[in-house]
Amino acid sequence: MTSIGGTEMVDWNLAVATATRFVRPGPEVSRDEARAIVAELRKHAKASEAHVRAFTRLAQPDAQGEVPHDTPVLVVDRPGWVKANVAGFRAVLKPLLAKMEDRRSTVPGGAVLGAVGGKVTGVELGMLLSFLASRVLGQYETFAPPSRDLPAGEQGGRLLLVAPNIVHVERELEVEPHDFRLWVCLHEETHRTQFTAVPWLRDHIEGEIQSFLGETDIDPGTLLERLREAAQSLAGARPEGEEEEDGGRSIVDLVQTPAQREILARLTAVMSLLEGHADYVMDGVGPDVVPSVAEIREKFQKRRASGAGRLDQALRKLLGLDAKLRQYRDGERFVRAVVDEVGMDGFNRVWTSPNTLPTKQEIAKPADWVARVHRKADGAP
Repeated sequence: MTSIGGTEMVDWNLAVATATRFVRPGPEVSRDEARAIVAELRKHAKASEAHVRAFTRLAQPDAQGEVPHDTPVLVVDRPGWVKANVAGFRAVLKPLLAKMEDRRSTVPGGAVLGAVGGKVTGVELGMLLSFLASRVLGQYETFAPPSRDLPAGEQGGRLLLVAPNIVHVERELEVEPHDFRLWVCLHEETHRTQFTAVPWLRDHIEGEIQSFLGETDIDPGTLLERLREAAQSLAGARPEGEEEEDGGRSIVDLVQTPAQREILARLTAVMSLLEGHADYVMDGVGPDVVPSVAEIREKFQKRRASGAGRLDQALRKLLGLDAKLRQYRDGERFVRAVVDEVGMDGFNRVWTSPNTLPTKQEIAKPADWVARVHRKADGAP
């Protein structure tokens, strides 16, 4: 990563350095074991393509029987995941940060923020990434920066598999390693298939994110006040009874305007769909190719539900990760209900256009989506 001057709103190099310094070490493996694990994850990622395509009926093969993805598979360690995500954050946040820099010199406190804000924000981002880097098993990085190896018209995301985290969880759950690795690859390959088979999906989500960021209140005083409120929430320094009233708010909640709430509701719905679909697919394919899938799913669900210590749970709440867990559950329930009623081809109408994506209310009531997209489209009363 190139050197970043101290005048930027975020010191990206410092974010990477901080996260790399504080991220927990991965499980102990020998060099030969590490090579074997990487090779196996690559093999499973490749094998997952055909399994996911056949089950979802997405990304149909061309005349040669191939489905070009134009998206690489990267098996990374925890620092590698950090560097990849910092690059993605930098790309997505570039318009917002440019806007903030333009206004910085004209608002109260702007000069002070300009002197130290970039480094402070870099450290804070690095600490958050160090927390997340030991928990993510895999990720389809939708907003990967442009690749020199691909022409402009073929730019896309990339699939990341975080090898030390996968090994850590398979050991913690005491499950069959080969089965678990394939099971994880099925979930992440589903995400890659979603974005490569539905050409408009990436631009739609990016547009929603940019609209959300465009509505952000960028007054530094207000932002500091809300971050302070978030810190007090994490520390439990709230007036008695207030937390019960609002249920506790994450950082995302604390910076919302009314317009952002509407955008976030749409983003929540589409993310619930994508995560739930991936869970549904990995369990649907699982019985045929992952012999111990039932044991893996049972143990993994218990792990998701139990969380960890008090600090870990507080950080999850503050970062909004509790909402992420609900997305898996609610989205999978939506997909299962729709497929049960109208079949996989009927469910796949969800990928027709942004207008056929479920709303947040329809995620909770799948029959309403079926009524809107199927019965009205088919001329039923």
